[in-house]
Amino acid sequence: MKVFKFGGASLKNADGVKNVASIIRQHGPDKLLVVVSAMGKSTNALEKIHSLAISGQNSSSQITILNDYHQEILKQLFPAGHEVYIAVETLFQELRTQLQGSGEFDQIYDQVVSIGEMISSVIVHHYLISIGLHSHWLDARTCITTDKNFREGKVDWIKTSAKIQALKPVLEKNIIITQGFIGSTEDGYTTTLGREGSDFSAAIFASSLVASSVTIWKDVPGVMNADPKRLSAATVFEELPFQEAAEMTYYGANVIHPKTIKPLANKGIPLLVKNFEDPSLPGTKIHECKVYDLPPLIVFKDNQCLISCKVTDYTFVTEQHLSIIFNALSSLDLRVNVMQNSAISFSFCLDFREHKVLSLIQKLQEHFEVYYNTGLTLITVKNYDEKTFEMYRSHAGVLLEQSSRSTLQVLVRL
Repeated sequence: MKVFKFGGASLKNADGVKNVASIIRQHGPDKLLVVVSAMGKSTNALEKIHSLAISGQNSSSQITILNDYHQEILKQLFPAGHEVYIAVETLFQELRTQLQGSGEFDQIYDQVVSIGEMISSVIVHHYLISIGLHSHWLDARTCITTDKNFREGKVDWIKTSAKIQALKPVLEKNIIITQGFIGSTEDGYTTTLGREGSDFSAAIFASSLVASSVTIWKDVPGVMNADPKRLSAATVFEELPFQEAAEMTYYGANVIHPKTIKPLANKGIPLLVKNFEDPSLPGTKIHECKVYDLPPLIVFKDNQCLISCKVTDYTFVTEQHLSIIFNALSSLDLRVNVMQNSAISFSFCLDFREHKVLSLIQKLQEHFEVYYNTGLTLITVKNYDEKTFEMYRSHAGVLLEQSSRSTLQVLVRL
């Protein structure tokens, strides 16, 4: 039994859907569960719609644009009057209803943004049926149970695994099509698993079903030592140990979601990263192995915020001060990407999730003088050599630098 995951780039238009269907058709005799993301940039569009609505602005024109985008895909895949049109319109009506609902910022966000995955999976499911494949559409929210930590739902593995294992009879005769990124609380609210969390969804299903492998289909030839859009000389890894891949994701390599590796490594399930534009390419295999003399891995993490907390009574930074800072971070479920302290101040860098970061700053201002900078980029060089070490530590606009035996991190204003 295998798990495939297709991201938004592979499903951005009708030709993409046809290509995905072709890959699914060719996968062989093994049972298959397919996880899909929202089409193209639909999640970004839904985030904008949510932002407009939550601030009291009219989002109807943005909804129309998003609907037109999906309708164009439908027209190229299905004849007029096909039942898929009603299914998609029902989901857009659900979107409008959720925008009018009450609740906290992140709670409404999850109800709204999850619609993208629902639409995508419905379209792929109906297209597979139209070309003669036995497809079963599954609402992932009926399987993946989480807590109420909206936007970063924590999975209840015991309940989730039991529900997923009940899918085995369905897999005997059908390809299962389901959504990435989403789950549900016990009382029925939709949750999301973190931005770009569809990889993690694939790992959840694979771990629970003890799949033979997970394949993530990307628009790159495999896992590379740098983003080829930033560094043209980036090279592809043939294979990587689980631990190395996990560290890459921790530092922000966005080819794989950070939570993906652990459940697969625990069950010894290999993760394959392959190219959907040319499935014949070998890609990268992530599994339990040893690889020596890895080249430097260079990761750029944008949209960073540097916060500095300075004590106000001329004392040094103590464990008590650090406790205040980390309790505030924990209460808002914010993760530090790099940190550094001096005698009278403590600085740290984190993703700039504006709503939460501004709340954090407000909390910290009760105890410290707080300074912050946004629009920064954190560059991490893992397994650095002399050349890359000197190149990046002398980068223009460095606000913070930190190095260990194997890793250099610099926070810069590009």
